Amino acid sequence: MSRSKKDLQSTSSRDDVDAFLQQVAAAPKPTPTGERGRLIFAMDATASREPTWDRAASIQAAMFQETRDLGGLDVQLVHYRGFQELHHSPWCSSADALLPRMTAVRCAAGITQIGRVLDHALVEAERKRVNALVFVGDCVEEPLDGLADRAGRLGLLGVPVFVFQEGREPIAERALKEIARLSGGAWCPFDASSPRTLKELLSAVAVYAAGGRKALADFSKRRGGAVLQLTWQITKD
Repeated sequence: MSRSKKDLQSTSSRDDVDAFLQQVAAAPKPTPTGERGRLIFAMDATASREPTWDRAASIQAAMFQETRDLGGLDVQLVHYRGFQELHHSPWCSSADALLPRMTAVRCAAGITQIGRVLDHALVEAERKRVNALVFVGDCVEEPLDGLADRAGRLGLLGVPVFVFQEGREPIAERALKEIARLSGGAWCPFDASSPRTLKELLSAVAVYAAGGRKALADFSKRRGGAVLQLTWQITKD
């Protein structure tokens, strides 16, 4: 990536978090099936994310811990980097299985491959229900029309995309908001100054995917803050 991290805005505003919570409230509600929830966790591992990668990886991994008492959550890790590298893990049913894979990822220069991530999610969802796709990235270098089409198809399959954008690059912001909107998901920015907010919201999405409204309500009683607002919006209707 050619742009500098200095170009990014330094804060994630309260309004951004509130907007994210409202979008999550409108997302497709997980349908109880008696099976473990399934969540695809996709990450941009291109060079522009290297300065904050280690901290973000540890925050992202923490969400898995919150689902242990819900009957569990199966998570598949997906990341792209370098020249046409797109990797996905097996479905992991424990943090112990996921964390070594996540911490082993290293950034490499290359362009974004979000379209391939969405294609992969479509294939997985057609094989077996996927409750949500989380994407963490900072840049979009692909035509929006193709991304929008894929996002819309994920929405038809009931797979909301929850997008966490590092920084506020405007072209990326427009594209990532559309991906979230068309899939029935939500978008929220983050940066190095807001690790706690990112951790809480990621954990909330994971808990919601694993156990639905009741699990999220129980989680919010322990955490409060942004998660409590999220629960109120989801359970008020």
